[in-house]
Amino acid sequence: MGPLSQRIQELAAKVAQGVQQAKVSDLEAQAIELTNQIAAPDFWQDNQHAQEVTKQHAKLVAHIEPWRTLEHGLNDLRELAEMNDTEMLKEMAIQLDELEKTYAQLEFSLRFSGPYDAHDAILRLYAGAGGTDAQDWTEMLQRMYLRWAEAHDMKAEVIDQSAGEEAGLKSATIMISGPHAYGKLKGEHGVHRLVRLSPFNADHLRQTSFAMVEVLPQIDEPKDVELSPDDLRIDVYRSGGNGGQSVNTTDSAVRITHVPTGIVVAIQNERSQLQNRETAMKVLRSKLAQLQVEQHKERIDDLKGPNQSAEWGNQIRNYVLHPYTLVKDTRTKHEEHDAQAVLDGAIDPFISAYLQK
Repeated sequence: MGPLSQRIQELAAKVAQGVQQAKVSDLEAQAIELTNQIAAPDFWQDNQHAQEVTKQHAKLVAHIEPWRTLEHGLNDLRELAEMNDTEMLKEMAIQLDELEKTYAQLEFSLRFSGPYDAHDAILRLYAGAGGTDAQDWTEMLQRMYLRWAEAHDMKAEVIDQSAGEEAGLKSATIMISGPHAYGKLKGEHGVHRLVRLSPFNADHLRQTSFAMVEVLPQIDEPKDVELSPDDLRIDVYRSGGNGGQSVNTTDSAVRITHVPTGIVVAIQNERSQLQNRETAMKVLRSKLAQLQVEQHKERIDDLKGPNQSAEWGNQIRNYVLHPYTLVKDTRTKHEEHDAQAVLDGAIDPFISAYLQK
């Protein structure tokens, strides 16, 4: 057996193990079931349900196709290698290099073994200590995650935000959709600390400010996190605005409080009260699912409310822009000296370091 054939055989063994570990056959069975539903004559009579099914089908296909395409590529290359055509050795070696790179990327995805790692993500950002600087820092973080999503061809939608009095954001909520969005971003959950020369004081002094990033698995199916209506307090109020003709003059904003845990979700971006309520319920279910993972509870009734005050003093990452530039994760110790690149969305090294720890 030549060196090339041996590499093909070794890669084929790894791919077969990866296919099994990724449960590709199970995913294909689920995809076939959804395909049959989509083919039904009355499928689009319930438009909302139909959209959810087609979205789930697309997710399954996105997980299945890369593994099957890699298998097919290996089979084709194996057939070429058996022909012993020495003139094609260089071309086959290039093809094998590409297949090995593809496998390395897929192998990385096998690290997403958590119960919600394959889900889309909801990011909730809050300004912490630091006044206007903290609100500006919150907006900088929102931009960082939007740029990261764009670079990875993921869909990102700002579903709610509250502007600061002078600059920046008091809070923001972003939905990010793409393969393993939650699995990749879950390590961003925590307090992020910024040190820089403040652009908001006359003396241009060094300022430390904080922002909280919550990363939640998006729960699309209500049955996944069932809530009792008796545990919910729902308030409607008039959406805020910057004035002018765009001000919402109806009570369309919705605030939902989960009484047992004290979790509050408020959404006001949409003009429709029904849309805001649906979005708020989705965020609430996602928050409760994330709490279940954190607190290792099987029942919603056993959950305790999040301890925000304890989290604020425990930053996960420091971003220093003065007197030097450095971004360092306090958990993995990974650091990057090009702070601007990180703030432009280059957070993959931090994601990889967190998943490897």
